Amino acid sequence: SLARGEGEQLYAACLDGGVYAVDLEGKSHQLLANHESYASGVNWSAPRQRLLSAGYDGRVQWIEPGAKSVERVLKAHDFWSWQSTVSPDGTRLASSTGQYLCGGYKYEPAGENEPSVKVFDAESGTQTHAFPHLPPVQSVAFSNDGTHLAAGNLMGEVRIWELASGREVARIETPSFTGWGIIKGHYYTGGVFSLAFLPDDSELLLAGMGTTRDPAAGNGKQLWERWSWRDGEARKTGSANDSEIGQGLMESLAIHPAGGIFAMAGRLFKGDWNTSIFDLRTGGRLAHTDAKMRVSKALWSEDGTLLYLAGGQGQPSKVEEIENPEWGRLKVYEVVVS
Repeated sequence: SLARGEGEQLYAACLDGGVYAVDLEGKSHQLLANHESYASGVNWSAPRQRLLSAGYDGRVQWIEPGAKSVERVLKAHDFWSWQSTVSPDGTRLASSTGQYLCGGYKYEPAGENEPSVKVFDAESGTQTHAFPHLPPVQSVAFSNDGTHLAAGNLMGEVRIWELASGREVARIETPSFTGWGIIKGHYYTGGVFSLAFLPDDSELLLAGMGTTRDPAAGNGKQLWERWSWRDGEARKTGSANDSEIGQGLMESLAIHPAGGIFAMAGRLFKGDWNTSIFDLRTGGRLAHTDAKMRVSKALWSEDGTLLYLAGGQGQPSKVEEIENPEWGRLKVYEVVVS
């Protein structure tokens, strides 16, 4: 995961459990804190001037980057944190969790053992909301006005809640992102890996991978969908054009600060790109590249002239190589918007 702090300072949450400050000019990084397992998320709270990280240890940490100190550790989940995010005003943190356990002979997911989505006050650490969902819940996003929260799961179900009342106000159900394996394994695979509200919050972008029969291959099509939700009835309003996409898991969405375009990035299985920029209005692809790595997070600079991509290059072939930090990557692309 990747976060942007004050003055374009970047922070990375990594597979080794570390949370790092990244020096782009010096091409170096400095360890700030550690999780007991993979660090899955890092977020910047501007009002608090603190990093809020989450990990596969189920913990959320409050980190003071200048002092390289952990101020607070909170056990947020019994299972790991799939994804975490802060509200646009930096006052709330949301985290999603949930283990895929067999719930029946059809291998449908079992119900949750704990609330799958939780919201915490970024100042005090107090839990303010706990929302039910069908695990595993792999993605979570605040609306731009901070009044709503969306979360998506393995089965292509996205629930949207109004934070003031705690009420579920919309539910999106799409089969497009979920596959049933018949090769090498019989279980559900895929899911909604990233969510982003459009600038006016009237619609929601979903990203992931299209259906596949081989869970191990990751060969579903690169996929995004756009859904309206405000009128109480969810309706699909757009999706990726089949002629402009290849195959692979898409893990990150990032809408440009000025609106108008969005980036989608992930892993390439087959095709000529794993990072593309699309027109937000028409859905047409405007630019694309193969970043030569699996992208787990795409992030725009504050002025929208740079696109940061964080991920890993190459997959370790031996168990002892898993913790080798040399395959983590952060790449920066200049983007000209005309």
